[in-house]
Amino acid sequence: MYALQVFLSWRQQRWFLWTLFVINFLGTVYGYYWYGNQMQQTDWKLLIFVPDSPTASLFFTVVIFLYLLNKKSLLLEAFAAITLFKYGIWAVVMILWGAALDSNGFISSLTWEHYMLMFSHLGMAVQALLYAPIFRFGYRQLAIVSIWTLLNDALDYGLDIHPWLTPELEVYDHLVGWFTLILSFTTIFLFSIFIEKRKANKTSNFET
Repeated sequence: MYALQVFLSWRQQRWFLWTLFVINFLGTVYGYYWYGNQMQQTDWKLLIFVPDSPTASLFFTVVIFLYLLNKKSLLLEAFAAITLFKYGIWAVVMILWGAALDSNGFISSLTWEHYMLMFSHLGMAVQALLYAPIFRFGYRQLAIVSIWTLLNDALDYGLDIHPWLTPELEVYDHLVGWFTLILSFTTIFLFSIFIEKRKANKTSNFET
């Protein structure tokens, strides 16, 4: 418990913020490189909806940079929170789901690259939860990001511009679409709880 308290105390220290900034910046660059082939085959008008994970880490990179400048953007905080958690969890589930369907067997189908991607994407979700108590966005920002997120889902699976899936998983893309939509609503609900908790704490402090 003490170790966890020490770790949480690092969240707003500049050395920790710089560390996260560098990690997320490099991850963002690699993420856009990862989506390179798919982006080349996508209509330019839809490009902004294709690279989901690197865009999420880009939002968080900017948020961290603003913190380092002693500034903040409530809307970018909301974008970072929702997209980091959603796409972090989504990618891990897709990798494990695809491995479970692979004819070579679950363990045999997982490569070092899969483990790297799972670790990095799980880290995205953890970052969203780690900074959730620090984020100060409200329902207005959450509503804007929710519209964006649900529109992204509709375009991903309505126009088939979702992140490329393994051949084994591609045949179940309709189920992937439903899972993604449920995950979006779950993520939105989760961070609405954080907003309510923050409001309750403010009320409690005021009464005290």
